[in-house]
This record gives sequence, structure tokens and C-alpha cells, in this order.
Amino acid sequence: MTSHAPRLSKLLLAAALSAALFVPGRAAVHAAEAPAVAVPVAIPVSSAVPAASREISASEYAAFLQDKFGLSLAANATKGDFLVALAKSLRLEPTADAVEFKDLPSSSPYYSAAKALYQQGVLTSDTVNASERLGAANAVQIVLKAADLEELAYTYPEAKAAQALAKLPLRKAAASLGLKATQELAAAVDTGLVPAAYYEELKPGAKASVDLANVLIGKTLVFKGQFKHYIGYVSDSDIYTKLTDAYNSNVIIKSEELQKVVDAALEQNLVTGYNLKDSRYDPNFVESLSLVYGHSDLTHALQLIGLLRSEGIDAKVQFEPKTSAFVYLKEWGDPGVSEQYEVKQIANGNYIEYAKEYDIAFEFANAADKDRFNDIVLAYAKKNKEDQAGLIAGSWWQPLYYSLTELPDYKLITNNKIEAGRYYAQSFSLKEQSQAVIDGFKKVDPSVVVEHYDFWADVPFYNYLNGESL
Repeated sequence: MTSHAPRLSKLLLAAALSAALFVPGRAAVHAAEAPAVAVPVAIPVSSAVPAASREISASEYAAFLQDKFGLSLAANATKGDFLVALAKSLRLEPTADAVEFKDLPSSSPYYSAAKALYQQGVLTSDTVNASERLGAANAVQIVLKAADLEELAYTYPEAKAAQALAKLPLRKAAASLGLKATQELAAAVDTGLVPAAYYEELKPGAKASVDLANVLIGKTLVFKGQFKHYIGYVSDSDIYTKLTDAYNSNVIIKSEELQKVVDAALEQNLVTGYNLKDSRYDPNFVESLSLVYGHSDLTHALQLIGLLRSEGIDAKVQFEPKTSAFVYLKEWGDPGVSEQYEVKQIANGNYIEYAKEYDIAFEFANAADKDRFNDIVLAYAKKNKEDQAGLIAGSWWQPLYYSLTELPDYKLITNNKIEAGRYYAQSFSLKEQSQAVIDGFKKVDPSVVVEHYDFWADVPFYNYLNGESL
């Protein structure tokens, strides 16, 4: 949505009367694959701890690895099990180049992962010991290389390494470890790759617990930028500043490759709108605990955060820039100029308007809080009549929020999406109208690949897709 009300009311009326396949300026979703109903896993969140000092728990990392990769390490995991989980979570595949290990045949279930990690320089020995229990110190050395921290480690003089190692039970065995090993362990301590809660596990000859194994893989993903992305928590004292900064840095998203297709579809009235997003801002949250809320107004976003706080709900918060595009009819008058939108006149005298909006992705601490979100929005952020009191600022008649997993009192709709590099264009539709959207894009460019998948949206937005005005 844009913030200019007269233009907006004309747009909404036109969309509703035409039973639009896509509601302009209202929707965006991104996922790597079709959503499925998932078993929610509670993620502990301490609202009393500032974001900068929050350490992600082993259970949260484990839930993430299960949700994204189907990984679940056993308590007695072998080194081979750990290597398989690490390679899979980093999406590493071996090349065709030959690699021979002294103790690991190519027929082993661990071979492919070990080969990929060896080729990446994560494993440095041709002896793997894959069937042995995973050693705690060895696991740290492996993930230090996987996290691309080895050059930093090897800058450590012996005295500096010893100082960091003094925090570990391994300090008494430092002389037998060798300089390289002490450098690697010291850098893992100083960088936070090994959280302080796990220092005591690093004893001479100790085996890694399943919690340590999950934390080390999770931390590696964090260092590689492949874990969750969020600007903070609802409960953070500075979340309002972070959200404001993110909003103020939001710009019109442009992708020439995508817009050749989607703008042409707009001009030919094959679709009524689309939006553009940048996958670099995707939150990568656990789907069973997360949902996405779309809007355009900063004050609304700030008050929504305050509303959740007042209701005792904490959650991770990610700001996702979004640009919505739709046809602005010439009879609506001069579109004017604004920092919130740009316009481009097309051949028939109408305009395509590109409006700045956003999605806020939330990952809740538990499934119950996610379920409560719907009731909170309907009570305090859903407009039902003009000049309605008791709502947060900028509340919409048809608020938009959605989940990639099924929720009670939500309705199934479909996203139709085209990708080009890090950008993607998409439009929402009723499930039964998805094929018409796909056909519209393919009429413009038969070679275009349109991904489509179902997800669950709030009832007011579903009703709006059906052409209802309230």
C-alpha cells in the first residue's frame, strides 16, 4: 500500500470490482519450496536479556537444522555423522576430482561429505576416522575452518593463544596439542564460535555432546550468513530505532530482467499487480514458528511492535523491503511526486506505479504465540468502520499476514513467483486463479519459469482476493 489515501481508495475500489488475481501493493512471500504442515518446536527466548548478549540455544539450532535440512544428530554421533550434517547444512557438494582417504572407501555413506569438506579445505588429513565418536576439540577445529576463520587463527602468537586457551580445561594439555591446534581453539574461543557455556566440554579426550555438535554447526552457519536474518527482538530496547533505520533505508527495488516480463503483463492487463523483493533480506526462520506481516507505514510498524509487547509476546523481527507495482489510471488525475513511490507512463496514457512497502517477518518463541497473533490483529489492527477508535495507527480494512504452515482460521491462497538473481517478482492469487496468473506471465515470455505454491493468509485478505471490500 502507499500512504496517499485518495489514490489508494481508487486503487482498492478498482481492484475489488475487477476481482483482481493479485491485490496491488498488499502481498509478498518467499520460500524455497512448497510449504508443508510442520510440528512446531518451541524456541526459548529470554526477554530480559539485551539482543547483543543473547546466545542462541542448542535447541534452537537443532530445530533449525531439522526444519531446513531434516537433520537430527544422535547423542552418540560419530565424526562421520557430524561431517554429513555439516556438509549438508552448508550445501556443499563434492566436485568430480578424485579424493582418496586412507580409511574411508568411496562406498561409505560418509565419503561424499568428507570429500566435499576436504576439497573445501575443512578437512586437511586423508585419515578421517569417520566411525569414531566425535571428539569435542576436533569438532571445534573442523568448524573453525568451515567458518573461514583459519587465517585469523594462524595470526595468534603462542602467548596469545595460551591466554585464550586458559579459559578451557584443555589448557593443561596445550603443550601436547601443538601450536596450530592451540591457535585454532583459541580463535574459536575469542570469536565466539564456541560459546562460554560449552568451555567445560573441551577436556582432553572428551567427546562432543549433541548440544555442542548442534551449536558448532549452527555457529558455522551464523558466520557464513546462512542462519536466520533479523534486526532484533520485539523485546529489545532499541528495536524501534532498528526498525526506523531499516524503514528509512528502504528504496524502490528494481530489476530490469524481471520488470520486462511483469510490466508487460501489467500493460496488457494480464495481471493487475505484482511486487518485487530482494532475497538477501529473507529471514530464513523456522516455518512452523513464523509468519509475515505486510504494510507500508512506519508508524503502524512501530505500534505493532508495541502492541505485541503489551500482549506479552516476544519474537524475532526481520524487516524485508518490498516494492509493489500496479496500474494507476489516468482518470485518477496527476499521480504527482513522492518519496514513497515512482511512476512510469505507459502507451495508453495510464501509469505503472512502484510503491515502497515492507514485510515484517516474525519468528515467535512458541506456536501458541504465533496462533495468538491473529486475534491480536483482528482486535487492534483491523479496520471495520470509518473513524474506528481503539486501533493502532494506519490499520487497514484488509490487513495482510500469512504463514507457510497451516493455521486455524486462515485460508489457503497461492503465490506465483519469478526469480532473477537475488530479486523475485510475485503476485498472490486465489488458488483456483493461479493458473491464469502463470499463463499471463508466460504469454509475455514463454520461457519464463513461474514457481507457484500454496500458503495460509488471514481471512480478511482472503476475502479481499474474492472481491469483498471489507
